[in-house]
Amino acid sequence: MPTIALSNFNVFCAVMGGFVTVYGLVSHFVKERLYMSEPLIAVLAGVVFSYGTKWLRPDEYTLFDATNLETTTLTFTRVALGVQLVLAGVQIPGKYCKTEWKSLALLLGPGMTGMWVTSSLLMWGLIPNISYLHALAVAACITPTDPVLSNSIVKGKFADQNIPIDMQNLIIAESGANDGLGYPFLFFALYLVKYAGHHGDGQPQKGIGHAMAYWFGETWCYVIILSITYGTVAGYLSRVALRFAKRKAWVDHENFPFFPIALGLFVMGTCGIIGTDDLLACFVAGNVFNWDDWYRLKTETDSFAPTIDMVINLAIFMWFGAVCPWAAFVHNHGRIPFYRLLALGLLILVFRRLPVVWLMARKIRQCQTLTHTLFMGYFGPIGVGAAFYLHVAMEFLHLIQMDGHVREDAEDLKEVLRLVVWFIIMCSIILHGLSVPAGKLGFQIQGRLSGRQDDVEAQARRARSLRPSPLDAESGMPQPPTRTHKLPPNVGVSSGSSELDLLPKSVTT
Repeated sequence: MPTIALSNFNVFCAVMGGFVTVYGLVSHFVKERLYMSEPLIAVLAGVVFSYGTKWLRPDEYTLFDATNLETTTLTFTRVALGVQLVLAGVQIPGKYCKTEWKSLALLLGPGMTGMWVTSSLLMWGLIPNISYLHALAVAACITPTDPVLSNSIVKGKFADQNIPIDMQNLIIAESGANDGLGYPFLFFALYLVKYAGHHGDGQPQKGIGHAMAYWFGETWCYVIILSITYGTVAGYLSRVALRFAKRKAWVDHENFPFFPIALGLFVMGTCGIIGTDDLLACFVAGNVFNWDDWYRLKTETDSFAPTIDMVINLAIFMWFGAVCPWAAFVHNHGRIPFYRLLALGLLILVFRRLPVVWLMARKIRQCQTLTHTLFMGYFGPIGVGAAFYLHVAMEFLHLIQMDGHVREDAEDLKEVLRLVVWFIIMCSIILHGLSVPAGKLGFQIQGRLSGRQDDVEAQARRARSLRPSPLDAESGMPQPPTRTHKLPPNVGVSSGSSELDLLPKSVTT
């Protein structure tokens, strides 16, 4: 007998496939007419399908275990970022990081540091009962700009019409590089929390010296330097191998555009095995892979990789909508009142990046005008990268234990991280996702108002032209319009003669 099997797998595939299918039917209208971003639509769909219809059930998928849910989300973000960062490295022109090193160095050095410090000060001031060290840890999660959300902003009809190509490339390169460079900021604070916070209780080694030794030795030497080296080697060997195979006609058309996606998955997996920074390695590998610009020009009109990227992005943001702790933003046992969360989210989006970019604008070649500076300063979205660093921090804090339990200060930091980072992610997705359609609507309203004003002025001019001429006082006949003749500059007026003497008789009679 036929049976209805409402298993989680069947329902998940039906919901995900149905959503992508329906979205595909109206995708052009949504993106090119309404200027809505895919991440915002996917998040809203995740909220509806999980909290509304209950078709998506993340808790059941992870056996109602919070640790399993965090691990699943971390894995999901790694896959999305691994693919996206390799594609970001491939999308920018060849040798871009070399030719634009000055702008990138400013944004990745003092730019990221300024965003980190500014965000931490805002959190320290608005979050109750939080130390500045904990504020630094939370701020580190939202310091990198998100490559997935950035890509949705700088691609499409609106971007092509309003954002210079130089600025598009800079935003893509910056978001790709700084996503991997978030590790030093995060682990600077986490190592201090572990070895110096709460007097280092539960740790065999204590003190700031041990924390800085781990930070320099593990984070910089092993994680960052090894990731750059590994990504460079992987990207170079992949480029040489693909060009050789293409020359020998060993690669078919179907597999050629899939190559960078496979490269991203390989680099992500191998970096995970050796415990290094897979995000930075993926971006470096993609950039070195396209160093001579050969692959980008070959696949410029191919849509396979962007299609795979789109499906992954829709899936990850739908998952975000389903697993985001929406209720905890309001009901968190008074840890952070909602009005403080709301104020923090708005202030972070306004002041986290804009003042820093404003101060460096004269040194950044792409910020040629005030509009470019404001755009560069405002559009620093927070998304998948922040969720990745959130769960990396949660895993690290779970290992800070005393007497078999997570240490008290680490447990409190985990709760603050969960509330603040998720809330700011959602604020960024919503506000940045609505900024373009809101701006476009504002331009249309302004254009209609100015058009109405032009119509009013035109009607006034027509009314003046149809107004009857004044009557002559003696004859009562309409007077002809006064004609003023200006003399040529080389015509002089002699003494004893007037300008009227020099005019044609037909005018003076």
